[in-house]
Amino acid sequence: MTEKTETEQLDFQAIRQKDVPKGREGKHKRVVGQLLSEIDRLEPGTALKVPLSALPDSKENIRSALNRATRQRGMEVATSSDAEYLYVWKTESKTPSPSPVSTIPKK
Repeated sequence: MTEKTETEQLDFQAIRQKDVPKGREGKHKRVVGQLLSEIDRLEPGTALKVPLSALPDSKENIRSALNRATRQRGMEVATSSDAEYLYVWKTESKTPSPSPVSTIPKK
């Protein structure tokens, strides 16, 4: 096996590790932050009604970003949409309840 020498060209630019950005500041951070803040304040049984025209990107991309953020926070939300609005609401935890333990006496 041959080793690459420093004189060989890389296909991509190389930078120092200390210069690599830490954390993710995605383009959806602001709107997702606003949605999360408002979801936290929702009364049970209510949903946010967000005009699609107010979103900075497609509803699919915002849903994906929201899904990533809620999973990181351990929140469970659901979404729906129509031609004009994205609806978002909290859901109940889907944590399975423990199965009942059967105690059948042995003979």
